[in-house]
Amino acid sequence: MQETEYPSKPGISTLVVLLLIPIVVSAVVSSSGEEPHWGTLLLAAVVILIDLVALGGLFMVAPNQSVVLTLFGKYKGTVRQAGLRWANPFLTKAKVSLRVRNFETSHLKVNDHDGNPIEIAAVVVWKVVDSAEALFEVDNYDEYVRVQCESALRNLATSFPYDAHEEKQMSLRSNAAEIAAQLKVEIEERVAKAGIEVIESRISHLAYAPEIATAMLQRQQASAIVAARAKIVEGAVGMVEMALDLLNKKGIVELDTERKAAMVSNLLVVLCGERSTQPVVNTGTIYH
Repeated sequence: MQETEYPSKPGISTLVVLLLIPIVVSAVVSSSGEEPHWGTLLLAAVVILIDLVALGGLFMVAPNQSVVLTLFGKYKGTVRQAGLRWANPFLTKAKVSLRVRNFETSHLKVNDHDGNPIEIAAVVVWKVVDSAEALFEVDNYDEYVRVQCESALRNLATSFPYDAHEEKQMSLRSNAAEIAAQLKVEIEERVAKAGIEVIESRISHLAYAPEIATAMLQRQQASAIVAARAKIVEGAVGMVEMALDLLNKKGIVELDTERKAAMVSNLLVVLCGERSTQPVVNTGTIYH
């Protein structure tokens, strides 16, 4: 059910008219001078009664709020214009907030793509864009959004690993922006039927479950050490290659294969060693 606009009347001018009607009726009845006829009194009473009933059609619409109008269970339209408005007094009026809302899901414990138990939570920013769908398509749109957000978050967490173990592999920890964008799309697909727009969603908590957190921390540390070592070796090899090229290019010294191997070994020990090396000065030739 799509939202439609209801043609409500301005409330201030309507209120003024409704307040003037009893005054005018009283003036007309009393202007006769004689005791009014019972028929005139009955007519005046009916007019005043209708006037009082019409006053019940006044209602207030706050900024960023809509009022959904139904008549005996049938949807008649929605009023979004802020201020005092008037509509048929027999219409049932339900107010729906259009303000931006946000909430954080509970910390969910799920298995990631690799089967590792993790804890994950997300912050979701949303608002109602179709008040008719929000009221009539779902029973409680506020609770509906919460449940669907947690469902989408669970599905997302099982689709990606916590850490990337291959090059260019997307992971929950390393690709926060892409994961947030995909989470937003998943939630939007689930809550669209309730007239809800998701403005933003992002992961607010991500960690391994406590029972494997220690083991995973050691694994992360080992991976970091291996990556750092690989970078050091890569740089050291480049420096050795540059040193050999410069010595050969400038003709400072000519080294045979055995001497080059010894020089490479010494340089790699110096560059890759964890502790400072002690130099040994060779006072003879390079072959002794």
